[in-house]
Amino acid sequence: MDKNLTLLTDLYELTMMQGYFRNKDRNETVIFDMFYRSNPLNGGYAVIAGLEQLVRYIEELSFSDVDLDYLRSLNMFDEDFLDYLRSFRFSGDIYAIPEGTVVFPREPLIKIIAPIMEAQFIETAILNIINHQSLIATKAARVCFAAKGDSVLEFGLRRAQGPDAGIYGARAAMIGGCMGTSNVLCGRLFDVPVRGTHAHSWIMSFPDEYTAFKAYADIYPDSCILLVDTYDTLKSGVPNAISVFTEMRTAGKELKNYGLRLDSGDLAYLSKKARRMLDAAGFHDAIISASNDLDEYLIESLKSQGAAITTWGVGTHLITSKDDPAFGGVYKLAAIMGADGGFIPKIKFSENSDKVTNPGNKKVLRIYDKESQKIKADLICLDDEVYDENQPLRLFDPNEPWKKTILDSGSYIIRELMIPIFRNGKCVYASPPVMAIREYCQQELLTLWDETRRFVNPHLVYVDLSKDLYDMKINLLSEKTSA
Repeated sequence: MDKNLTLLTDLYELTMMQGYFRNKDRNETVIFDMFYRSNPLNGGYAVIAGLEQLVRYIEELSFSDVDLDYLRSLNMFDEDFLDYLRSFRFSGDIYAIPEGTVVFPREPLIKIIAPIMEAQFIETAILNIINHQSLIATKAARVCFAAKGDSVLEFGLRRAQGPDAGIYGARAAMIGGCMGTSNVLCGRLFDVPVRGTHAHSWIMSFPDEYTAFKAYADIYPDSCILLVDTYDTLKSGVPNAISVFTEMRTAGKELKNYGLRLDSGDLAYLSKKARRMLDAAGFHDAIISASNDLDEYLIESLKSQGAAITTWGVGTHLITSKDDPAFGGVYKLAAIMGADGGFIPKIKFSENSDKVTNPGNKKVLRIYDKESQKIKADLICLDDEVYDENQPLRLFDPNEPWKKTILDSGSYIIRELMIPIFRNGKCVYASPPVMAIREYCQQELLTLWDETRRFVNPHLVYVDLSKDLYDMKINLLSEKTSA
């Protein structure tokens, strides 16, 4: 695959660019917002991910001779436009909510301020990168929440929709809370822990199960997790594993990071039986790990059944977000710079109220309860608005504005979410290591109320508009409907 992703775009981005080149000031500065309309997985939140790859895409954005020759072959683009593309680079500003942050519908995750041709062109790549990785990070956060502190490992590479989805999906899963991945290339690229055991083929390639276990233990005494369900889990697999562990202990080998893996059958029943067998043999600290089409709902159910599983290998359902495989991020024009240097707000009007956009140059403020440090609401406001935590804060529902609340002065904390990523085309952001983003995400998730994290009918966090932004939106809508 070509490492340069410049042509990772929809054709209409290029046809619009040529249209702007012909009919508008190509340097007209605009604002686009990337946001999503509803939480994935019927949940109460999402986790943003993908910013590191987005930064690299913007930094490497340029049309090669090969790219231009291909575009020329389409017979759709004029030579003066292709010549313009030869020196095309991103020169604008990008603001974004950092990776690992919990986010909510309709608030800008990324804001682009740039010449219209540049801002338009990068739409598809931004959506492709952020949508996919945010979806997998969100799914991972849910799976890890179901595991209640147990280790969750990402095992999905063989079921991912291609190499890139496997690599960046594993990275996103780590951000969402996984402790390790089976994906070795992801481990190398992003310096994250890699984990794995062996397959049934290892067992079957030996004369018997015991010999296979013994050979594996001899090679990996400090990472001896034995797959026990090839023939008969309780009559063969677990007893043979216990025999190998006993021999290791008798030989004076320190047993660490050792145990069993279950990959089929009734995981609750088998894990409890295996736990009793291990404990009876004196292996109280042996790990029992499980795989086999796990997701957050099955893990939650197994936990409620008292399953004695402490490590969960989650593959297909995580790496594909199988029950909800698309994150609905969109990219909409919010403002155009006027002759005086100020921004003229723009709004997308629709008979579907969910598709009506929020206009103008905006920022996102997170409002925390000062005592609990939990999220009270998010406030989308105009970029030049200023709030004082020492003053009462009035919030209202933008869809039902008669619903209001007033936060007392000193009872809340405000945090601005978006940070600068590019200024004048230059990156001003250094992506933290993935494991640092993971730790940040864990702290972010703790700011959610448990009611928001539950899987069924979660409480939805309020995303409000400031009075100034609300009035701007209503005025623009009034102009549209009265025209």
